[in-house]
Amino acid sequence: MTYSIYPLGDQAVTIELESELNVAQWQKLRQLAQTLEHIKPDWLIEYIPAMTTLTVLYNPLILQKQYGAKHSPYEIVCEEINILFKQTPPHTTKKVKQIDIPVCYGGQLGPDLLDVAQYTKLTPKEVIQLHSERTYTVYMIGFAPGFPYLGELNQKLHIPQRTSPRLFVPAGSVGIGGEQTGVYPLDSPGNWQIIGQTPLALFLENADPPSLLKSGDQIRFVPISEAEYTTLRNKKG
Repeated sequence: MTYSIYPLGDQAVTIELESELNVAQWQKLRQLAQTLEHIKPDWLIEYIPAMTTLTVLYNPLILQKQYGAKHSPYEIVCEEINILFKQTPPHTTKKVKQIDIPVCYGGQLGPDLLDVAQYTKLTPKEVIQLHSERTYTVYMIGFAPGFPYLGELNQKLHIPQRTSPRLFVPAGSVGIGGEQTGVYPLDSPGNWQIIGQTPLALFLENADPPSLLKSGDQIRFVPISEAEYTTLRNKKG
């Protein structure tokens, strides 16, 4: 795996993947975060995982006290990270959470399904099949509270985002944006291609935790009929 490390101020560094994002590459960053969590070095303040980066905040005074002034804290942290990348990740007993997300594709709930089919030269049925046959990994939560960025999307479904964003995308909308797919957890603007909608609530403000999904979870989209969607929606209400 190729990566670069660059400073972010005088108390943080960011590790960034240089190769194309995929689950295997993302997993390497996740393993580094798990290693930091496991060994908890004295100099570590916090780490912030993202989709293609991991930012590490450190205490330069502790580093200088431990290693002296021969090298800068930045140089020491870079060397520590390079060493940790080569280590075997710690064994974890945590089970990966797997969630089925019911989706009603097309129609008023998936207004862009026909456009996606036309762009990809597939039938709407083939788009639905390709989109729902994979198990996706939640790379990160971002953009909006509870919004999951998912991979890896079948290459046949890669499609540019809309050139003109919608001012309103209903909560539960399932979309494709470029090389990824995701679900809008809240009503919001958006420019992803909307191919369906789920009656499942992905974000509840008063729940603990409020987000149904977190980084590392695995999800599968399960096609349902409009009648099933209505039934599940009414149960939720």
